[in-house]
Amino acid sequence: MNTSARLTMLTRLGFAVRGALYLVIAFLILRTGRAEDPAGALRYLGESGGQLLLGIMAAGLIGYGIWRLSDAAFNIERHDDDKHGVLERVGAAASGFIHLFLAWQAIKLMQGAASSGGDSTQEGAQTAMSLPGGGVLVILGGLVLVGVGILQMAKAVRAKFLEHLDPAVARQAWAQWSGRIGYAARGLVFMISGYFLLSAGFQERSEQAGGMEKALGWLSNPWDIVIAIGLLGFGIFGLIEARNRRLHDAPVDGMVRRAVNGV
Repeated sequence: MNTSARLTMLTRLGFAVRGALYLVIAFLILRTGRAEDPAGALRYLGESGGQLLLGIMAAGLIGYGIWRLSDAAFNIERHDDDKHGVLERVGAAASGFIHLFLAWQAIKLMQGAASSGGDSTQEGAQTAMSLPGGGVLVILGGLVLVGVGILQMAKAVRAKFLEHLDPAVARQAWAQWSGRIGYAARGLVFMISGYFLLSAGFQERSEQAGGMEKALGWLSNPWDIVIAIGLLGFGIFGLIEARNRRLHDAPVDGMVRRAVNGV
């Protein structure tokens, strides 16, 4: 098995890990009313499953993160050359870094390091506020998150995510609707998080910022339940992608050869 094939295998594991994290987020809301983001879901699974599970999840998240960064750099998913395609590649880069960060958190948990459990979005806003023009940076971050949320909602409506699945699976109603409600729920959560960042930037108060955990906690009944059901759908769709998504190999073999030969 060559390097590209190994990365593809780890990427499929990464889709499954991402799906599992969203299933945990939905489960915690529906069962206990507890709001968490993917990092919190990772801590929850680590406490329940131990070192082996964390190791498997870290491997999958690393593979998924590298694959997403490869897509941003080399357009392996064959995005269009228009503005929408550029935005998708930028989103792939952001997703890659986020999932590599989650992998790092999983490794730290394996090493026994206690997680602070803080809101990384709020911490990032606080760091940005300490810089010259920090409020503008936070506002720009909020606009990006709102834009990502709109793109997610557009995916839910247009269902273009089905183009990446095996055609036989893409025709199934359970695949279509798990993806639709999943992307719609994620889009709304991103838009709420973007609103928090915009509020923090305009008021120059970093404590106003917040990510998924704060957005889910902000929703009142019954909307928290509605969004949780949507995120449950996204988790299921992640598991569907792990098995049935058509993946294009990242050109890592050529990169390794060039690095070894000094070219």
